[in-house]
Amino acid sequence: MPIGTQNQTIAGLGTHHIAVQTQDYQASVAFYTEVMGMTKAVEFSSSGRRVALLDIGDGSHLELFEPVPGTSPSGNAEGNVVFHFALATTEIEAALERVRAAGMEITVELKTVDLGPLNVTIAFFKGPGGEVVEFFQVNN
Repeated sequence: MPIGTQNQTIAGLGTHHIAVQTQDYQASVAFYTEVMGMTKAVEFSSSGRRVALLDIGDGSHLELFEPVPGTSPSGNAEGNVVFHFALATTEIEAALERVRAAGMEITVELKTVDLGPLNVTIAFFKGPGGEVVEFFQVNN
């Protein structure tokens, strides 16, 4: 299974952004910029809610939405349409220790998985709004 092949059906197809509704907008923006090192590409308002589009660092983005006024998100990823999202890294141990030091709950510690032709190391944690994030490292 080759990694990084171009889609031959839809030209230029790729991931632009992943959208996450936050529980605490400021805390989420701070976590993803200060702890994870993402940069704010743009911040705007949509339907009266603040939205930040953060550059992940590889050309893709994470879009953070302020909670809908008057709602109380559960902070639980179970039952959500998006089960988790994965972020690639080449230094998974350091990345995991960085989020651990920031107080995030580690739900799956480092684990190496053989996916046939692909050998990877993965780990999962809960982000500031309860979103489940996976670190994904392809091993040589």
